[in-house]
Amino acid sequence: MTDVTRAPTLYLLCGKIGAGKSTLARRLASRPATLLISEDHWTSTLFADELRTIDDYGRLSARLRAAVAPHIVDILQKGLSVVLDFPANTERQRAWMRSLIDLAGVPHELHHLDVPDELCRRRLRQRNARGEHQFQVSDQEFDQFTRHFVPPGPDEGFNVIVHAL
Repeated sequence: MTDVTRAPTLYLLCGKIGAGKSTLARRLASRPATLLISEDHWTSTLFADELRTIDDYGRLSARLRAAVAPHIVDILQKGLSVVLDFPANTERQRAWMRSLIDLAGVPHELHHLDVPDELCRRRLRQRNARGEHQFQVSDQEFDQFTRHFVPPGPDEGFNVIVHAL
């Protein structure tokens, strides 16, 4: 099958902060008939004044997921692929993504970026220094989020593509 005739696919991303998820998301979204939906864009636009702690992130991200879920399913059912640049870093996040796959009835790929913490930290510091990202993340915040990271397991039933560095 060529990219032009490929069935609508939901592309998912798993990896720690600084692993390269958004970079890979942009590359995947360059495929024909593929739309990129970025959590960072939406949360920074909608909730900039409210997003201060990891608890805020959990609450606001859940609101965003509830709002966009029916639209993502509709986009997929209309024939476009979607790159979901939302972290698939916990079983709970992946369960939500699994519900989208099941509702839309489309194939999926879960891209797991398996990158060492020190490389993620280095990339994060460089990204912070360039000021190119919607969020500045400290080493302490990296540690907070990383404590919650759970790589996808085979029992979750995803089509996992590992990108190891």
